[in-house]
Amino acid sequence: MYQRILVPVDGSHTSTLGLQEAIRIAIDQRAKLRIIHVVDELVVAQNFDGYLNTGDLLDTLREAGKKALQNALALARKRDLKPESALFESLGGRISEIIVKEAKKWRADLIVMGTHGRRGVTRMVLGSDAEAILRSTPVPVLLVRSPDGKKRGGKK
Repeated sequence: MYQRILVPVDGSHTSTLGLQEAIRIAIDQRAKLRIIHVVDELVVAQNFDGYLNTGDLLDTLREAGKKALQNALALARKRDLKPESALFESLGGRISEIIVKEAKKWRADLIVMGTHGRRGVTRMVLGSDAEAILRSTPVPVLLVRSPDGKKRGGKK
């Protein structure tokens, strides 16, 4: 049913839950897996207003993105998958736009991603990349939430 699964990752626990589900589906469907990370340059521009060396901060974000991809690739390879990967930079655009564009370009059959499931004011302030993807992609999307009130290790 699914032949090409796109998985955006950011290195978070929730993102890893999405990746684990994508891996299960890829194994079951014998599908190709493409794991991507988007460096959000807009965060730097909006929050630091020249008080920090933004070049250094961007380098740090890029390195964190590379590490998130390496960890995700290692997890998929442990399950005998041979995933593709890519690192993108937002260049002033929204992360969701880049993910949707990549899904179309790569001809993904499915996008699988973790979501924090934020609600209310938190969602309004932080926005929702997952919601923006749902609204704009022609590709089916599977959102994987972490259990309510639980953090790593199942502790509340």
